[in-house]
Amino acid sequence: MSGSETGPERRLVPNLEAAVPTDDKRRAETLLRLFAVGRENSGATVMFHSAVSARQGLIPSEEKALDLLERHGPLTAKELAERTGLAPASVTGLVDRLEAKGFVRRVKHPTDKRRVLVELNREKVAHLFAFFEDWARDIAAACEEFSTDELDTVIRFLQVMTEEQRKAAARLTG
Repeated sequence: MSGSETGPERRLVPNLEAAVPTDDKRRAETLLRLFAVGRENSGATVMFHSAVSARQGLIPSEEKALDLLERHGPLTAKELAERTGLAPASVTGLVDRLEAKGFVRRVKHPTDKRRVLVELNREKVAHLFAFFEDWARDIAAACEEFSTDELDTVIRFLQVMTEEQRKAAARLTG
């Protein structure tokens, strides 16, 4: 792992300074602050989803699979694997666990009886998604200090960063 000495320990992350332009000092400093805030946000997001998952007896990948099914409707195991980046065997185990816990059920595809869809048990997941209602109100209130144009910029930024994150995950799993 690359890194420079930071006291008695070595850095656990790459030298991010090497990844930013040095000819524009303000931009380099802003990018480094962005990396730092992004790491904080990522950590807070993982811990939030871990806490929500734990309250329902789930692990975070199970909770995120339920989120995908809620947003996209019933999916095949192959589609879940593609959307999560998990290996097909891992998705089979994940679906088995969610089915055993009552969160999903396997149903025949409506037009292709050879295929099986994974669909939500809406009654069971209603309790899980209730955890997000207070959070959504808090986020909406926090966004009051930003103009609609600023929020549009944040949305565009997050869309680009999400795609970059997916590409990075695909490199790790593919």
